[in-house]
Amino acid sequence: MNSGHYISPFHDIPLKVDSTENLFNMVVEVPRWTNAKMEIATKEPLNPIKQDIKDGKLRYVANIFPHKGYIWNYGALPQTWEDPHRKDKSTDCCGDNDPIDVCEIGSKVLSCGEVIPVKILGILALIDQGETDWKIIAINVNDPEASKFHDIDDVKKYKPGYLEATLNWFRFYKVPEGKPENQFAFNGEFKNKAFALDVIKSTHECWKALLMKKCDGGAIKCTNVHICDSPFHCTQEEARSIVELVRGKYLNYLSIMKILKEKTQIHMFGN
Repeated sequence: MNSGHYISPFHDIPLKVDSTENLFNMVVEVPRWTNAKMEIATKEPLNPIKQDIKDGKLRYVANIFPHKGYIWNYGALPQTWEDPHRKDKSTDCCGDNDPIDVCEIGSKVLSCGEVIPVKILGILALIDQGETDWKIIAINVNDPEASKFHDIDDVKKYKPGYLEATLNWFRFYKVPEGKPENQFAFNGEFKNKAFALDVIKSTHECWKALLMKKCDGGAIKCTNVHICDSPFHCTQEEARSIVELVRGKYLNYLSIMKILKEKTQIHMFGN
């Protein structure tokens, strides 16, 4: 919501900060050192950021020794989409059906829902259960050390060990759930800025096709308020109605849960 207006963080925030520079907007989903798996809900109207649920339980990532939670500010680039029906030419695997992920390596712990300008430094190709799941390495433009970082080699130079820790984190983070280690394309090599920008351009084109209904988005919700030529465009009034409807359902759910809890207590402690 911006100045009382509702938007989709997936579709309505511009990918680029400035069309003349390689600065991109990042939507922060998970602050560094936290464990709750917060993400843009791509299959819900207006795509709110919320905690993921699996088998009826809220999802958290395990602590991967010696780290606590996510080791970067983690989020996504808006207006990008990894098409699950399109095989990536460099990984030979289809996309994971989400916006492209970002690991922001700056010194400040950011907040969930923040939108920050980032410099792209490089990219890692995670293969998650046979799907391409790109991980952009970036830094907040407003970080005190941002001026030192221009490409992936600068991360190796000024933050030694960080890329190795990133690779190991993604390799092992699902093992505590009983899943096998994740695999990587290019033998886990981090590709440079130029490679990353090509991937971003490609996923942005996939997003455009999605918003223009030129490909099958499946259960993805494409409702937006700013892409006027999209068939999924809605007015601000319609967006507000969507939010109020969801809020009403949530409040009704809370009321039902409260009644059930009270009835349970009466049953347990009543005569």
